[in-house]
Amino acid sequence: MNPPELPDNEYARLHALWDLAVLDTDATEELDRITQFTAHVFDVPIALVSLVDKDRQWFKSRFGLDAEQTSRDVSFCGHAILGETVFVVSDTLEDTRFMDNPLVQDAPYIRFYAGAPLILSSGYRVGTVCIIDTEPRELGAEDCKILQQIASDVVKQLEKNK
Repeated sequence: MNPPELPDNEYARLHALWDLAVLDTDATEELDRITQFTAHVFDVPIALVSLVDKDRQWFKSRFGLDAEQTSRDVSFCGHAILGETVFVVSDTLEDTRFMDNPLVQDAPYIRFYAGAPLILSSGYRVGTVCIIDTEPRELGAEDCKILQQIASDVVKQLEKNK
């Protein structure tokens, strides 16, 4: 298993996340609707709004998963925030970075992951909108665009109360 690297701007990125003042707050109806919609559109059992904190990824909204957070060192979203485009792992058991990850080997048995970074207006990537399946799959370019648009809508929700 390869834990995600830290972004070069990690200190400033964390401060941008903390300035949102949303960590450990209740889910919102707006974000829960977006998360449920995302799961439905992509026909996946799990969709999340994940915020990548210092040592954890915390789920501001979740559909199909009971866990409120996981350790950052096993997170897929920690990898996804390193880039600006959708991060896709079509089959976790075929990817050496993830094949022995506890989230793959044990519940929720992730086999497919796609995460669009939540890019704040300041440019910092603080988390993702991600979709997860227990079966391998592909994600086309048009689907990536849709997931990125959903991530943009989530950012608007997160920043509107700032």
